Amino acid sequence: MGVACAGGLDFQSKYFAARLSPNAPAFSFFSVDSLGGGRLDQNPMLAETNFVPGLKLENDFTYKLGGRAVWLVRFSERTLTLRSDYSAGVEAPPFVLTFNQRTNHATLLGLMKPDTRQMNLPCVLHLPDMGTLRITGDGALDYDARRFVKPAFVRVAFPPATAERKHVEYKLEVTTIYPKLPGLENNPRYDGFRRDWLNIFQVNPRLQMLANNSSSDACSFTLFEYSDLALHTPPLARGLTCLDLVRMTLDRYLAGAKGYGQMGYGMEKTSADVDSWKTPWTSLDTLPSFLIAACNYVNGAHDLKWARVNYEKLSAWGHEMMAADTDGDGLIKYPATGNYGDRPLADKRPANWWDTINFGHEDDYANALAYRACRMFAALAEKLRQVDDAQFFSAKADKLRAAYALTFLNPATGVLAGWKSADGQLHDYWFTFVQGAAISCGLLEDQTANAVMDKLLAKMRSVGYTNFALGLPGNLVPVKKGDYVFHDTPPQVHGVPRLEDGSDGFQYYENGGATACWSYFTIKALYQLGRREEAKAILYPMLDGFARGEFQGFDASGRSRDWRDWHGGGHGYEGLLVDNYYTLLAVFDDLK
Repeated sequence: MGVACAGGLDFQSKYFAARLSPNAPAFSFFSVDSLGGGRLDQNPMLAETNFVPGLKLENDFTYKLGGRAVWLVRFSERTLTLRSDYSAGVEAPPFVLTFNQRTNHATLLGLMKPDTRQMNLPCVLHLPDMGTLRITGDGALDYDARRFVKPAFVRVAFPPATAERKHVEYKLEVTTIYPKLPGLENNPRYDGFRRDWLNIFQVNPRLQMLANNSSSDACSFTLFEYSDLALHTPPLARGLTCLDLVRMTLDRYLAGAKGYGQMGYGMEKTSADVDSWKTPWTSLDTLPSFLIAACNYVNGAHDLKWARVNYEKLSAWGHEMMAADTDGDGLIKYPATGNYGDRPLADKRPANWWDTINFGHEDDYANALAYRACRMFAALAEKLRQVDDAQFFSAKADKLRAAYALTFLNPATGVLAGWKSADGQLHDYWFTFVQGAAISCGLLEDQTANAVMDKLLAKMRSVGYTNFALGLPGNLVPVKKGDYVFHDTPPQVHGVPRLEDGSDGFQYYENGGATACWSYFTIKALYQLGRREEAKAILYPMLDGFARGEFQGFDASGRSRDWRDWHGGGHGYEGLLVDNYYTLLAVFDDLK
């Protein structure tokens, strides 16, 4: 039973607090702290507008309609139970949780059938930076999320009892779901890891796929990230894993669904709030992402049956990926030239995730992912006795590696350039993630890798970047105007002609903005090279930032904290960008 609480709450423990709405079966206040620290001051609930005429909330937390009980709510320290009983002649409303998405990017994690907005039970309700509730019961929940409406929302509706199902009960249990690593428990340094491990997993109910967040785009070139964390994630519930979410998303792609980064995405009418990819080419990092995710799923779930059923399409993805090596030098290429001044536009996005920087032609980052994809798919092909493919992808990986450093290592700086354009020029802006991706994927010998990291860290010191609690800048010097399309600048220079050297937009968004996105690669590279203290110097302040919830949400300017200038000002727009939480994977290296 519930207990009376201060502040008008109906229930409060150290794990969650709640207040029921008198106007509809809903919560007017709901907060959760999975770690049991009593951090319950944030209320992400939207005010209910679907008032139910004649509904009455009794003191024992029973909702009655026409004098008959339609919903009973029961609380205990870590659990709340919603029960509905059918009464003939009474049409009971659903019990609805409606979250203000600008306050918290809540999501349901579970399995959905294509073209439905129903989430099968069991599933998990996850509130990033707050906590997790495992939901059990029979049937499915209604699930929806929108971002291009005011207010942006995430809605979860629990269907009531009916004449066919006279009694229904849903149990919501506060839990924590994260890999149990030695040295993790009872160490506050890893509170952010434990609370936020699931933050990267966000299911968009209108796409039925893993996405940037529950109302944002499914990005084809990020699927490998989810799969890397899913490999290490304990079950979400009985019979449900994060690898199942990866498979569900892969199945959608295999069936023809598209994500941001793929030619044609968002160009057809859809009920989802998406940003279309108008570019006439698929990004160069999309197919490597698909293959890495597929291999991770098969290896982690031990699902060779799925691999055999889908092998033909997976192999076709791989061959298409390597067909982009149009001149046979071993490196895959993007149709956009990447030449200075041939900047990406809204209808011609660049080669990879960093979609406002002019990555084109021979793209360093996409080739690093392609190398990893070739190695992994060759191993899968061998396991499935697909001898020709095993040899093909192994040979492609060897050839790519042989060409990689020779092509991208810039003798003028001693680090890898971001891309080599069609006119033969290297475009080097001291990209942090490029060096990290190359090293962590095994494309550089240790001596070369250490020399590159020496140069990168020295450059970071010389430009004065030290606030690692914000993450890392993607680049350490300004991207010149001819290689950048989106020029976000400080308010005082809005309307002033853009400077050719890009300095007026430096530290804003993808032009040197600080973010946790792709910081993992740099940290991973340092650990991999045995440079543990340098890795910790970056990772530990970031873990503190994760624990404080500083990589999502909006600041006083109205801009989100997924991108910030070097002083901490917000310059993002998503509110939550899952790529930030890929960095949590570095804790595995830290605790080795």
